[in-house]
Amino acid sequence: MTTKPGPGAPLPTTLRAARAEHAALAADIARHDIAYHRNDAPTVSDAAYDDLKRRYLALEDAFPKLRESGSIADKVGAAPSEKFAKVKHAVPMLSLGNVFSDEEASEFVARVRRFLGLGDDAALEVTAEPKIDGLSCSLRYEKGRLVRAATRGDGFEGEDVTANVRTIGEIPQRLAGEAPDVLEVRGEVYMTHADFAALNARQEAAGERLFANPRNAAAGSLRQIDPEATRARPLHFFAYAWGEASALPAATQHGMIAAFAAFGLPTNSRTRICSGIAEMLAVYRGLEADRARLGYDIDGVVYKVDDLALQNRLGFVSRAPRWAVAHKFPAQQATTVLRDIEIQVGRTGALTPVARLDPVTVGGVVVQNATLHNEDEIARKDVRVGDTVILQRAGDVIPQILGVVVEKRPPESRPYVFPQVCPRCGSAAVREVDEKGDEDVVRRCTGGLICPAQAVERLKHFASRLAMDIEGLGDKQIEEFYEAGLIHTPADIFTLAESDRTSLKKIKDREGFGETSTRNLFAAIEARRKVPLNRFIYALGVRRIGETNARRLARHFHAFDALRAAALASNALEELTSIDGVGATVAETVVAFFREPHNEEALDALLAQVQPEPMEAVAATSPVAGKTVVFTGSLEKVTRDEAKAMAERLGAKVAGSVSKKTDLVVAGPGAGSKLAKASEFGIEVIDEDEWLRRVGP
Repeated sequence: MTTKPGPGAPLPTTLRAARAEHAALAADIARHDIAYHRNDAPTVSDAAYDDLKRRYLALEDAFPKLRESGSIADKVGAAPSEKFAKVKHAVPMLSLGNVFSDEEASEFVARVRRFLGLGDDAALEVTAEPKIDGLSCSLRYEKGRLVRAATRGDGFEGEDVTANVRTIGEIPQRLAGEAPDVLEVRGEVYMTHADFAALNARQEAAGERLFANPRNAAAGSLRQIDPEATRARPLHFFAYAWGEASALPAATQHGMIAAFAAFGLPTNSRTRICSGIAEMLAVYRGLEADRARLGYDIDGVVYKVDDLALQNRLGFVSRAPRWAVAHKFPAQQATTVLRDIEIQVGRTGALTPVARLDPVTVGGVVVQNATLHNEDEIARKDVRVGDTVILQRAGDVIPQILGVVVEKRPPESRPYVFPQVCPRCGSAAVREVDEKGDEDVVRRCTGGLICPAQAVERLKHFASRLAMDIEGLGDKQIEEFYEAGLIHTPADIFTLAESDRTSLKKIKDREGFGETSTRNLFAAIEARRKVPLNRFIYALGVRRIGETNARRLARHFHAFDALRAAALASNALEELTSIDGVGATVAETVVAFFREPHNEEALDALLAQVQPEPMEAVAATSPVAGKTVVFTGSLEKVTRDEAKAMAERLGAKVAGSVSKKTDLVVAGPGAGSKLAKASEFGIEVIDEDEWLRRVGP
């Protein structure tokens, strides 16, 4: 659910209002990622999720300063489940950006050409392949032998499902031919329509729960604790990408797919090479027309630049490749009755309306809940309890509400009145007004620390998988411990075991707990006393500090004490805004957080229990690793974006301005004030040719 207007609503007219909507959307998308990727229980449809992304990116296009707060493109998947051992990916498993129209697909090609500096007449081949609706999986082969299999997880760390993957017959235990010594093959685990129907028939005959769709069935089957349970469920695999590799057997995307097939891996025969947008769209139309006859679910087509050298030059925008995009298929619709509107309160006090619906089947999936966004959206569509509403989805479970079937409205219905007080603490719920008199799109509880909903949600965020990642301390446990008075602040989590020793009612004696689960919980808490700095920063729940900005801060300062000292210094804003991607808004938020006395006390208590550790370098062995680099002037052999991506890939920190902490300035024709400042500070200045020589091919 989200506190935002619908995708067709006008954008905010002020940066303040846009910033609030931007932050609310980011929180929503993170929750949906966890539900879909980790729990196999989506809380939003593909269509609704895609609309959230489009709205979010539209805000960033209209208000470029919002990119300082991170972007949804920076996120992929969700943290691994606690049921499995964890596997750190040698090369992150990234997500894809989406396009939804022919025009957007054309713009993808144009954007690639602009980045590479290619003219319209220059050759540019692109592969087009079906976008399989399954579970992403990475297979690691060493000396041709399968040694490990892992799910995507949060993109950096996944679940070890090796034993289960070994039961999938079409995945070879040994690769045929001369495979590289190390090769991580990536692809999608899926279930065919026929196998899905047969599985549900067996489930029904056994009196067990039915699966909503093949994707959920495949994900649930691969995540069985007992590999024999996975063996009993027919799973399949398509290979289409790779991670770490000691050598690449081909120089093109289609060549790699052919090599996978030669190694004995299953690949998709519908992959095609296209020489332009017309051929790409022809593949899209063909797959859309054949979708029902394929025998497995797809939800679009993936376009990838074919030449691997060009892929390397294009690099990534945060956690998605510039050289690939998914062209999604249109959504599906249905109608049902809205029975109630519930208000949820988030950790920042945002009041979020949720629709409770009569169950309805949309595209073979039963849905009962939907997003209502915020009070403006409810008023704009005039959605009322008792209305028959039009739903839209393109994938799993919860759709968005497109509108109301007015002719079916009950005569006694009344417009919905959004609450003016917090349903949890009774405090006033207000919409902030900026200096121009524009209201924030989000209504927030003013209760702050006295609001139990906000306190609980902050604790949930702190312990969540993308933050401190404390196994066994989920939402339910945090709610129970908070109500029991066992934890109120993050530091309390780390003194829980000590408090339990003197408590009259032991945790092991509470419902849902026992000796083993309590012992495991305390061990999991102990294991997080040392945590990567970026996770620690993100866990603090500072507004506008998502995963990407947390990484930027961690990579720049290396130590939490250094970040804290910088935020308290007289030149704090200058220091923080020198970090590439961190603007004034984010810098002001960070400074305000560290200068709040209550936060200072809470941090001191937390740091007495937890030791944040530096992040790993991106590429510690490169000649520019750890250096702060500024690019200025025109670049002629690579684009500015390409140069920045190259620097970050090699472990350098790219700054937007020159300071005494700058190590290197790369100056091209037209360099101005930054070049002069570099000369003033005695900073090394090199040209583009020297930069390319240092960083290598």
